[in-house]
Amino acid sequence: MTVGGLAVVTGAFSYSGRFIARELLARGVRVRTLTGHPERHDPFEGRVEVAPLDFADPRQLAASLQGAQTLYNTYWVRFPRGAITFESAVRNTEVLLEAARQASVRRVVHLSVTHADPASPLPYYRGKGLVEEVVSSSPLSYAIVRPTLVYGVGDILINNVAWMLRRFPMFALFGDGRYLVQPIYAGDLAQLAADLGGGTEDDVVDAAGPDMYTWDALVATIARAVSSRARLLHLPPTAALLLSRLIGCLVRDVVLTRDEMAGLMGNLLVSQQPALGQTSFPAWLEHHAARLGLQYASELERHFRSAGS
Repeated sequence: MTVGGLAVVTGAFSYSGRFIARELLARGVRVRTLTGHPERHDPFEGRVEVAPLDFADPRQLAASLQGAQTLYNTYWVRFPRGAITFESAVRNTEVLLEAARQASVRRVVHLSVTHADPASPLPYYRGKGLVEEVVSSSPLSYAIVRPTLVYGVGDILINNVAWMLRRFPMFALFGDGRYLVQPIYAGDLAQLAADLGGGTEDDVVDAAGPDMYTWDALVATIARAVSSRARLLHLPPTAALLLSRLIGCLVRDVVLTRDEMAGLMGNLLVSQQPALGQTSFPAWLEHHAARLGLQYASELERHFRSAGS
């Protein structure tokens, strides 16, 4: 990405987009975000230009993308809710990429997930695979980045595991807990995305960190870091999912989806490619343990509810 050039990042006020925008700013790149929540707190204090992410207005989208060399697309939905479905998210991505084409954007860097597959029996992974097809069939130069489990300050999964370990006497592990996960630090993911934004070749790469754990070991590592005395219990997957729904009622959120549980148990959050992330998860955890899980991070508050509701 050329210093001083313009990059557009979807969701720079959210999570992975925030890390990418921060990395681009550090490289001297001018950044504009497309956001569905322009009223949210601006973590960049005005250094990032703001435009609406309104898929119902393709002309405005194209105008907001004018002058950009690269589009960094983090848009997706974690689970269906109301009129928002995986299918509508695929269609929205088509609208966004067509707007980028009309605006003469040179390249798109798209965040997907490891083992995305349009033929997957899991709707989340199938939808991600269908979006990859949309990206690869567009006339834009592209890089598709497939992260595993992304962690960092402000993440949902690792933070909420720590939150539950801090507050409950027991923590449910679904199944035998021996399935694998290979977390990558969000800052490493952002550096990789920014590097790929400056390329010209079409590319698909996995983004995984240097540490691999069983789910049992990952949860136990977090428990030690936050000095939790919670007992780790193995439950049948259906029972663990039911328990997560009960906790969801308590916090008014979706704690865990069936696809997320199946993806973990199916070893879909690991990569067969060389690890591109360099940050040590244990080192990061030790540095941030005192703050990790002090507050619950809500997906519904972050993406589905308006500010102040």
